[in-house]
Amino acid sequence: MTDDTFANKKILVADDEERIVRFIRLNLEQDGFQVVEAFSGRQALDKLRQTLPDLIILDVMLPDLDGFEVLRMVRENHDVPVIMLTAKTEEDDRVRGLELGADDYVTKPFSPRELVSRVRAVLRRTEGQRESEGIIEVDDRLKIDFDRRQVWVEGKLVKLRPTEYRLLYHLVQNAGWVVTHDQILAKVWGYEYRDEPHYVRLYVNYLREKLETDPANPKYILTERGVGYRFVDLKKPEEKAAKPAAKSKK
Repeated sequence: MTDDTFANKKILVADDEERIVRFIRLNLEQDGFQVVEAFSGRQALDKLRQTLPDLIILDVMLPDLDGFEVLRMVRENHDVPVIMLTAKTEEDDRVRGLELGADDYVTKPFSPRELVSRVRAVLRRTEGQRESEGIIEVDDRLKIDFDRRQVWVEGKLVKLRPTEYRLLYHLVQNAGWVVTHDQILAKVWGYEYRDEPHYVRLYVNYLREKLETDPANPKYILTERGVGYRFVDLKKPEEKAAKPAAKSKK
């Protein structure tokens, strides 16, 4: 059964095993997606430039350029969402992909249902970044323009990846209130990710590195231990200068 929401969305599948590519293609096409195939790292980059896909499924083990190198080159010029495929289960490999800008990963072997569900979830959260809240001046150092999806720190434009932007949006939207790990996962990643809290910790760290003067002692994104996170209350300027050690450390 197809989902009209994603009808004709174009997916680039890059894997050196033809049977894997055919398997993925069959299941994606059954759900109404268009599929573009690539069997090496360089071919994946060429197909990206030629076809401008809506999402990339990228295997880690590719000839000529491995998936991590391809991802690094993709992120130099493109915000297209990327799901990494890997046969490895080590957390370091998963984290490396996320650090380079992957939006998600799927470990081989995987079921068709799992892969299609992940594709839909990533598309939902990247397509859903149309929210508008106008310009928010958090303080004289940090300014956020949700209409243009731009963030300035000390007058300099800071580039956020799509997932980082969506996380920031939901934190700022609830400024002054605690947002639980489960709420963040549901809003930013989707309910399919309720058992993967490490996504939240990792991307909060990414935002802190880009926005905070001292990421180890943040003043914008505060930790509520064992519960979740809270963006500084925009109505209480005095809180912006406070750094309560018990709550702000990772």
